[in-house]
Amino acid sequence: MLTRRHFITTSATLFSGALALPAAAQDRVDFDTTVERPDPDPFANNPWGLHPRFMPTRVAHRDGLVPGDIHVDAVAKYLYLIGTDGTAMRYGVAIGRADLYESGVFTINRKQEWPSWRPTDEMIAREPNVYGQFADGMPGGPENPLGARALYLYEGGRDTLLRIHGTPQPWSIGTSASSGCVRMVNAHIIDMYESVALGATAHLYPPV
Repeated sequence: MLTRRHFITTSATLFSGALALPAAAQDRVDFDTTVERPDPDPFANNPWGLHPRFMPTRVAHRDGLVPGDIHVDAVAKYLYLIGTDGTAMRYGVAIGRADLYESGVFTINRKQEWPSWRPTDEMIAREPNVYGQFADGMPGGPENPLGARALYLYEGGRDTLLRIHGTPQPWSIGTSASSGCVRMVNAHIIDMYESVALGATAHLYPPV
């Protein structure tokens, strides 16, 4: 069973120690040039004013973790992408607010650069004044809530409507702010995107 308690008791040995960072991925579409950062290397600076612990960091991990898997610690607000060399990349994230975050084990069955977005029916019903105007959807772009990239989480072949995605609100990183998805800084998910394969597993741990 996937539990936060299990993650807490093992995380000290799962991930430890900061290592040297890799070179940044190259921007791939025109929108990427609009990402607000003074240097094309997303690791070289922190224009978003994030707490340093939420900046990308390479950490060591114990044996037994599957390369390519993603682990999200909902309490620490960290996402780990497991590498092939005994290390993982750790990124700061935002998660769903209140009871909107959903833990579980999911499969990434779809990826999209600069995705379009439509709020779920539940979001529209819950906050019609906020989301009703987007009932017909919103094209991809720098102001789109899904940001620069999106990883679509499935369970048993069913689209859960949960995503790991970029955001035009980088100041929300480190908080519980979304409507259920996991948010990353656009520059960070751009860097991570090509390293995430279709069929990879995403472990989202409970926030308790």
